[in-house]
Formats: sequence, C-alpha cells, structure tokens
Amino acid sequence: MNIVIAGDGEVGLHLAEALVNSNHNITIVDPHEELLKMIDSHADLMTITGSSTSISVLQRAHVRKADLVISVVHDEHINLLTCILAKKLGAKRVIARVNTMENLSPENWTLYQELGIDGLVSPEDIAAQEIINLLKQTAATEVFDFSGGKLSLFLIKLEENAPVINRTLNDIASSYKDLDFRAVAVHRNRETFIPRGEDLFLPNDLSYVITKPSAINQLLKLGGKVPIDINNIMIIGGGRVGRITAKRLEKDKNIKLIEMDKDRCMVLTDYLEETLIVNGDARNMQLLEDEDIRRMDAFIAVTNNTETNILTCLHARQYGVKRTIALVENIDYIDISQNIGIDTIINKKLIAASYMVRYTMGAEVTSLKCLSGIDADVMELIARPGSAVTLKPISKLKIPEGAIIGGIVRGDESFIAVGDFQIRENDKVVVFSLPNAIKAVEKIFH
Repeated sequence: MNIVIAGDGEVGLHLAEALVNSNHNITIVDPHEELLKMIDSHADLMTITGSSTSISVLQRAHVRKADLVISVVHDEHINLLTCILAKKLGAKRVIARVNTMENLSPENWTLYQELGIDGLVSPEDIAAQEIINLLKQTAATEVFDFSGGKLSLFLIKLEENAPVINRTLNDIASSYKDLDFRAVAVHRNRETFIPRGEDLFLPNDLSYVITKPSAINQLLKLGGKVPIDINNIMIIGGGRVGRITAKRLEKDKNIKLIEMDKDRCMVLTDYLEETLIVNGDARNMQLLEDEDIRRMDAFIAVTNNTETNILTCLHARQYGVKRTIALVENIDYIDISQNIGIDTIINKKLIAASYMVRYTMGAEVTSLKCLSGIDADVMELIARPGSAVTLKPISKLKIPEGAIIGGIVRGDESFIAVGDFQIRENDKVVVFSLPNAIKAVEKIFH
C-alpha cells in the first residue's frame, strides 16, 4: 500500500515507524528538515520537507497514487485542509487528526464526508474515554472492548497473593472448570511471550487476558485484585485530555482539577460546571496536601510534560491514593513507569496508531489496539467465507508463531477460544499478535 503521512513531530514519526515495518511504501511530509534527516538515517521511507497544505508538496509526494493519506499535524485545520486537497488530487482514502470529537456533530461529519474525508480521529478524546473506562474497571491496568463489550481485553498486574501465582496454565485449568477468559500474553522482565500449558505465573507479571463480561469478577479475583470505589478524583492538567475527562465525570464524581496556567483556569471555569478548579503547580507537595490529596481515590496526571505526570503520580502514591493514571508521551518511559508503581499509562501516539493502522490492513480487521509498553497488537478480524481459519477446529489450525486466538463473537454470543471450537464464516475473532505475525494472521482470515 502507498501511504502518505503528513506530520509535524513525534506522532507522524511513530506512525511511520509502525507502518514501515509492515512493508508499506511510506512517504512522510513534515516541515522540520532536521527531524526528516534523522528519519532518513533510521528508516526505509521517503521524506519530503514542506507544508502538507501546499499542492506542489502533495504532488511531489505522489498523492494521486496514494492508497491512504494520514494527516496528524497538531493543528486540526491543517489536517482537514490536507485531506481535502489530497482527495481532490487523487488519493483513495484520507484520515485527519482533529483536536476533539466534541465539536463534530453528526451533521458536521456528514459535511466532512461530502468533502471527501474518510475518517477523523481525536487522540485526546479517545484518551479521555480510556481514562473513564479504567475508572470503571479499577483493578485493571488496561481495558479494551471488542464488539461493544461482548469480549474485552484486560491487562492486570498479578499480585503476590494472587491464587494463580506459581501455578501453570494447565494446573489452573484443571482447578477451575469452564473459565470464561483466556490469558493470551505475559509481559515479564521487558519481554513478552504467549503462555503455554506448562508456563508459571509469577508475582508482578503483566497478564493480558481476553474475557467475557460475566467472567470479569472471577478474573480479577484470581489475579489478586480488589475493585476500588472511585468517588474523589484529582486531575492534574487542564489541557484537552484533562478538560474532556472532567466534563464527562463531573456529574457523577467529585472532581478537583489543578492547572498551572491562570488564563486557562479562567477558560475552564466557564467550561466546567461542577469541577473545582485550582490554579497552582501540582509538583508542589504542600499544594497537594492543602487540596486534600489523602482523600482522593484516583489521581490523573495529563499535563503536556511526561516527567511532571510521572512525578506527581508517584507523589500521589506516597499519600495513599489507590489509583494513578499518567499521560506519558515518551514511549521509552512506558515500561519504566509501569514498573515503578503507576497503575496505568496513557499514550496519544499509540492511541492514534491503533485507529489509523487499521486502515492499512485488510477488510477483515474491524478493530485494533496497539498495546502500551509492549510491541504487540490485539485485533478483531472477520472470518471470511472459505478462509483457512474456518476449515478446521482451532487446535488443528496453523496459527502463526507469535499469535494466539483469544475469543470469538458470533451474533449476540461470545466464546472463549478452546481447542475443539470451530470458527464459522462471518465470526468475529479476537487475536493477540506480535508484529512479525500480523501479516500471516491476516492471511488465514482472508
């Protein structure tokens, strides 16, 4: 596939790196010449210095031959104009990053479609929704729903007192009959592997599990997790993610939002109706004490500074806050952050990639989640009529090494994958896959 990415920094770069490893022909357009020189030396792709709203620059990028144009500049107006121009110049599909979906009513979306735009993504909006979902499932580190919640991916950190510790998958399966969840991956000591029957679970393992809704409580119990009631929440940072999160929670929860910028605080006062807004520096521990940090059930740090978010979450932990969530934009920090006590990491680059990478894959892929902290994806694929995955029971399929089937959605029903299960055409199948197996996984569903 010929893909043109218009960017102005790290989001475009991360997306390009994610896609170039999938053997696509990538061209990246960016106004920063030094950044492009660095990309040239590390990645096998074409770079063009310039503005993506310049018709001549788009022509140099051969958008008329592009199967997909993705614009992820920080300014949504540039993204929208880039996509409109690219479509007029011959690009087959175009996707634009926008600042927030709140301003995009169904009427507006119809207008954008008439202008030729095929998709809109707001990483900030999705990040806020992920935070809200995590506050509902307080014992999980990461949650992602498939087919409207008929199946879910849960990431849980195994506690030392968890009933599954020092037990194998085979032992657990014999002790607990008819489990409606399946462990599809374990992350341990910076390595990710697909667990087999004789593999042991160890304390502090990060376990990725596909589960049915009815089995969530049992899953959390076996992981040594206890749900937390979240009522009092402190949000650090009044940018888009913090603002959207507070707006969606303030009717049901007690929210305090701390923002350093006084002018932004004035704007937030008009936007938020029931959130208490505090002008101050959250790195000041005296301020946190004054604002009653010890009474908080959850602490959400979503400033534009990764180090501030990590530091303030660690401070909140010291004060006994039960749930901490940090926005970490530097991907290299994600693994470290998870290991020093921060419950959940949110990363907008991975959010954008999860949405946009799906457009580069076959029609079989209906949803995709790029996982935080590990180089792996979880996908939902449709089993096409006559595809290899429908010809034999799961135990007899040649599943690519580095991939595992977790569950199946058939109509209104969901199933956890077991060896004798027969996948049928049009079933939606949830698959965990390491990067080197993705293409082979797509092939058996096509």
